[in-house]
Amino acid sequence: MAIKRRSFLLFFGASVGTVALNSLSSCQKRNSYSPALDDNTISASGSEQINFVNFDPIKYPVPLEVEKLAKAKQIELLQQYEVIDDLVLPPGYEYQIIAAWGEPLGNSRFGYNNDYLSFVETAENEGFLTVNFEYISGSVWMETYPQVIGKSLPFTEVIAAAAKQKGNINAFSLSDNDPLKAQIQAIAKESLTDLGLGIISLRQNAEGSWERTNSDRDRRITGISGLEDDNYLKSTGPAVAVFTKQDKIGYDDRLGDKIVGSFQNCSGGTTPWGTVFSAEENFQDQVPEEVMADGSAFDPSSRPFSINDDGLNGSGNVFGLAGNKYGWMVEVDPANPNDYGTKHTWLGRFRHEAVGIKAEVEKKLAIYSGCDRRGGHVYKFVSEETIGDIQAKSNSRLLEKGMLYGAKFNPDGTGKWIPLTMTTPVNPVLPSQTIAKEGKGLVTLPNSDRNTGGTVVVTSDEEAISFAEKFATLGDLYLGNDLEKQGAILIDAHNAANAAGVTCTARPEDTDIAPDGSLYIAFTSGTPGSDGSPDKEIFQGPKGETPWEFGWIFRLEEDNNDPAAMTFRWSSLAMGGEPAAGGAGFANPDNLEIDSNGNVWMVTDISTSKHNQAVPTRLSEDGTALNQSDIQGIFGNNSIWFIPTSGDNAGNAYPFAIGPMECETTGPFFTRDGKTLFLAVQHPGENNGMRQNQASETRKFALKTTDGDEFIQERIIPLGSNWPRRGANDPPLPAVVAIRRVDGKAITEIA
Repeated sequence: MAIKRRSFLLFFGASVGTVALNSLSSCQKRNSYSPALDDNTISASGSEQINFVNFDPIKYPVPLEVEKLAKAKQIELLQQYEVIDDLVLPPGYEYQIIAAWGEPLGNSRFGYNNDYLSFVETAENEGFLTVNFEYISGSVWMETYPQVIGKSLPFTEVIAAAAKQKGNINAFSLSDNDPLKAQIQAIAKESLTDLGLGIISLRQNAEGSWERTNSDRDRRITGISGLEDDNYLKSTGPAVAVFTKQDKIGYDDRLGDKIVGSFQNCSGGTTPWGTVFSAEENFQDQVPEEVMADGSAFDPSSRPFSINDDGLNGSGNVFGLAGNKYGWMVEVDPANPNDYGTKHTWLGRFRHEAVGIKAEVEKKLAIYSGCDRRGGHVYKFVSEETIGDIQAKSNSRLLEKGMLYGAKFNPDGTGKWIPLTMTTPVNPVLPSQTIAKEGKGLVTLPNSDRNTGGTVVVTSDEEAISFAEKFATLGDLYLGNDLEKQGAILIDAHNAANAAGVTCTARPEDTDIAPDGSLYIAFTSGTPGSDGSPDKEIFQGPKGETPWEFGWIFRLEEDNNDPAAMTFRWSSLAMGGEPAAGGAGFANPDNLEIDSNGNVWMVTDISTSKHNQAVPTRLSEDGTALNQSDIQGIFGNNSIWFIPTSGDNAGNAYPFAIGPMECETTGPFFTRDGKTLFLAVQHPGENNGMRQNQASETRKFALKTTDGDEFIQERIIPLGSNWPRRGANDPPLPAVVAIRRVDGKAITEIA
């Protein structure tokens, strides 16, 4: 058995955050699809029958070891391959559309680019589905908005005005009487309306189909909640002292502890007491990320409204939103119609992804999260008090007092948690510790000119050492009284963590807790970026390669299995990449879901621009091998994988589904009986928009058999998407689906 598969042997269990309240739900049946019994599956394509799972793994565009095919057969079956603009499932499975962008939902509409999903049961076969809405795919959103929403926006006029200012407009400074400001407000309001969270009431009927019950508790929490109504979000923890202080160095929105809306909502988690966490990820797309030394926001002008034919951002600018109020973890009770969310600032402000909830009676509550950026960190919040009744809604108060820590990974498999507090010594991450980009590692640190605020990019160890000589502790970097300093540290958590020596990682996009208490972390990509990169001793390929683009799954075990432990052990459990290079066959692991049998279901997050990008040769013009990023197109569309964790096939990865064109499949969530898998399909058609007249083209790919021999595949690829309606020239729509077996049995059942 190859290393990549052996590494999965420890991957077992079920997450508190994904299992504790999983339950059946229901919704209106819109559409279903089950692929034909043809060469879409491994068994149909000629490999031996796989008899330990209840599905025939689908045909994947890259040779896989689990197919157990001879080299000649791999080449024969994969010389021709057709990509399908649909959610392709194994025979005997179907999906049903629960809701799609633009449909009515409570006080608004179903938003765009649905991500994390959670179902909280309120009665038998009934409850609330909470949906995150992450971002808008600007070009396709503008292209399809009039058709889907049924009204027009002044895109052409504002794009033309922005082009005269290099695409950027500081709309916040425009006069209220300026017609351009009104036009920008109209566009920004609609874009922010399509972000945030949605709560949908569901019921499952006797036939097993899902129905929306349209409860009076159905509602939207949007990016502008509170702007024109009184549905502000609340806040708790030390950052509130910064929000409410009167003598801010930077910008003041004059709202005190009230917050307008939530946006860029990506990953999430579900608590045993029935609330849902929603992670604000790439908030810097809409508001300024950098802050002053007292934690106050930069002026809205530092993140102007930007728009062109390819997209739009900076929608918070025209409304004067304060950047320090975004990038938090939001908690909402879906059953409470008056709850529009609370941002718990003890959990830190950064590009939040991943929520792992470790909740045990008579122990402290631990919440794990990750910062999804290149060089981002893994974090843990530990409550000050312990848990009593695991199902009591009062457990939410545990989030109001505690401490935030960052993970320090050591190359020997050990690690420790570093507190982000005033007395923590400044001991910066050294640029030489990180994977170099263009010959240099780099780290962002708080600007040593604290009057200016913001950050500086450090590219030499000497600069980092000099920084440490100026500031002894994190408290020396921030201004205010003790509570305000703690708030400022949490507001600037990523840069404070860099200053404290917390390990830079490889885009942590999910964290899940197994029943034995272990934490599993999906690291999506090890490629360096413009503002950071992962630790070169921790994030390596099968042969020690750096960078390694295709991702990992780590296992972290707290000492004594204690949520409040300050030390841990870690190991690498799985690695993405081609089988010929030592990978498991998938690329860029993202969300994880663990079923009731302890088996793992994983979705991938390959960048849309790389989907099916032609790879006619493995060599560049100068004869050198292409880098890993340049060959990502071989993996095709994003996909869903099943990974058994026990028995002879433990650790093998089997493709369960492939998403529609140019989409990302996200937020997998099983019902308690395992008969339904909720799944979010976001941004279909993100690159090419609406597929016109069934257009497609054929591209060539230089593939490798599992033992490394190269051959050419011709792949037919649709141009754009018409999913989910799938009619000619239908607009692509982000949507949530429910996947079920046609025979009504559990998806998670083992044959």
